[in-house]
Amino acid sequence: MSAVLFALAGAYGVYLLYTATTFGWAGLAPGPARRRDRIRARDRVTDWLAQAGLSDVRLSELAAVMAVLAAVGGGAAFALFGGIVPGLVTGAFAATIPVASWRHQREQRLHRAREAWPRMIEEIRLQTGSLGRSVPQALLDVGKRGPDELRTAFVAAEREWLISTDFARTCAVLKSRLADPTADATCETLLVAHEIGGTDLDRRLASLVEDRIQDLHGRKDARAKQAGVRFARRFVLAVPVGMALAGLSIGSGRTAYETAGGQAAVAAGILSVIGCWLWAGRLLRLPEEERVFHR
Repeated sequence: MSAVLFALAGAYGVYLLYTATTFGWAGLAPGPARRRDRIRARDRVTDWLAQAGLSDVRLSELAAVMAVLAAVGGGAAFALFGGIVPGLVTGAFAATIPVASWRHQREQRLHRAREAWPRMIEEIRLQTGSLGRSVPQALLDVGKRGPDELRTAFVAAEREWLISTDFARTCAVLKSRLADPTADATCETLLVAHEIGGTDLDRRLASLVEDRIQDLHGRKDARAKQAGVRFARRFVLAVPVGMALAGLSIGSGRTAYETAGGQAAVAAGILSVIGCWLWAGRLLRLPEEERVFHR
């Protein structure tokens, strides 16, 4: 059986080499990787980093932090259970802590942005209507007084506006820095009004404000209903750790963990906790808005 598997692996490797040299295909798939999928994946990662405020973070820094946490987590599990397998599993899970932390940071930034945008759009509507200010001036003035999470993007957009006085490029910089669906819709609405003109800008901004408020209230209601479940999810995560520590003081304790069966049971338990934690988080995740006008 092993000979057949090795033969199949070797044949597939030859196929990959042939298609790579002859057709220029890349990757491990039997067919060529689609450029559109690669672009979408790259854009998704770029948006994720921008929404988390990590546009300037390098991958080498992320890898270094993950390596340190993996070593610390694996060492702690090895000292607790006296085995390599639980240490490897725990170390791999500890390495994902920066990603989880940045995901939480991203969610908090998006939440604060959702709360700020209705007020900001309403202020833009008043400045372009009652005060008679130009669309670019109103957008940039309101943005510079916005939350800290949004202010740096508006500063970069203002710099672009002062250099080029091109409102389309200014909006492109702002949308790229914020990577936010509401920012996309607001910028596109203001860009059309600035370039084409018209008298319905006030009505369109008022409709956008109402839509954003309804979305914000719906998300707040959903999170309020999930509050108890989220607390229970965090509490249950600590229970297996407490049970493992208690097991050290009962009977043979650490000796039982060091056996082959004990190592397998500990590894299976850790994997089960991790799997349930990730599964519960996926069920509790609220749907995210898709960016429509990001290009």
